[in-house]
Amino acid sequence: MNFTRMMGFISKELNKKSDIQIDMALTGKMAAQIDMWSRMFKNKAYWLNENTKSCNLPAAIASEIARLVTLELKSEISGSQRAIYLQKPYIEMLKRIRRYVEYGCAKGGLVFKPYVTEQGINIQFIQADAFFPVSFDSSGNITRCVFAEQLRKGQSIFTRLEDHELQGDRLRITNHAYRSTTDATLGSEIPIQSVPEWSRLEYEVVFSGVAKVPFGYFKVPLANADDTDSPLGCSVYSRAVDLIREADVRYSQISWEYEAKEAAVHIAESMLQDDPNDKSKKIYPRGKDRLYRPLAIDSGVRDKPLIDTFSPDIRSDPLFKGFNSQLKLIEFNCSLAYGTLSDPQNVDKTAEEIKSSKQRSYTLVSDTQLALQDALTDLIDAMDFYCSIYNLCPYGDFNASFEWDDSIVVDAEMESMRDIQLVSA
Repeated sequence: MNFTRMMGFISKELNKKSDIQIDMALTGKMAAQIDMWSRMFKNKAYWLNENTKSCNLPAAIASEIARLVTLELKSEISGSQRAIYLQKPYIEMLKRIRRYVEYGCAKGGLVFKPYVTEQGINIQFIQADAFFPVSFDSSGNITRCVFAEQLRKGQSIFTRLEDHELQGDRLRITNHAYRSTTDATLGSEIPIQSVPEWSRLEYEVVFSGVAKVPFGYFKVPLANADDTDSPLGCSVYSRAVDLIREADVRYSQISWEYEAKEAAVHIAESMLQDDPNDKSKKIYPRGKDRLYRPLAIDSGVRDKPLIDTFSPDIRSDPLFKGFNSQLKLIEFNCSLAYGTLSDPQNVDKTAEEIKSSKQRSYTLVSDTQLALQDALTDLIDAMDFYCSIYNLCPYGDFNASFEWDDSIVVDAEMESMRDIQLVSA
């Protein structure tokens, strides 16, 4: 689905069903940014073409930060029979969390949304380009949002909008289904039960005594320089978009340098035989058609040889140095330690400078871990909420524990050796 277009459809539908004007918390400017971050992550940035290739930096940046954030993450729910019930789907979710945190880091946010099935509770990961927040409270907590899901069957496109609205302690969840034959419109509304995949969903359910929306929202804890009034998270590479574009240009220049300076042999056409099957083609030595380049050189011409070797020097060193310098700028703007993307052998810095760059990376990772922990805590509370609503298991107190790794700046082996030395002294 096109994220910006879908936001317009949702805003129109919400206002059609409301007596008052509803303004989306997700602005058009922010929607365009999320769409751009998503396209960059998929190697479909607007600047890429046949001359400008991608060196896949957005995915590499998001992947590295997600790896550092979830490295050796340990979390469990304990304390009662309710905790044992919640632990099973929670552990299954943790097995896949790194991959989805990567999506969240790339697009600025991620929703952990539990839902009830015949087998129990399952957890759905909803990426930032399928999640449309409508309103937030004064503390930055979501009070209303819409989730969009699409199915394609033949020439028909079915869209489901799941609206969560919290007013006071009253939670209202509604489902609306639409059918269309084109992406340019949401189409006409149809009964939710008319789509087999959604036939068991209720049109509307209302719960009372609810303190917060039943899902966890993880957002990257960076200030949004593109839309300073937006309460949404932004991509981990949001501050390096132009730098990444320039890096792709330089990478493409390096690729072209190798292609343009490829060794070749210029040979007179008169020295090659015509292809008997196609007179417009020449017959080259077996397997050497890439090496030879025929030229229209007459045999009587004396100032040009019949065979001339083309093998100029490749300017690899200056081009790679420029590309490496660009990678360092990207590392700094994405709070990555030097040598994460750039050549670590070219990082000529003092021990204190290396520690400082690692500390910058550690700060981002630590803040992101806290944001992820808040989202997972809300997810556990949401799972507990559905357990109580549907009487899935006996009520009981529980406790969620989290353990994060700090090996970015702390070398466990060196710390252990230092402790042994101190004890010996």
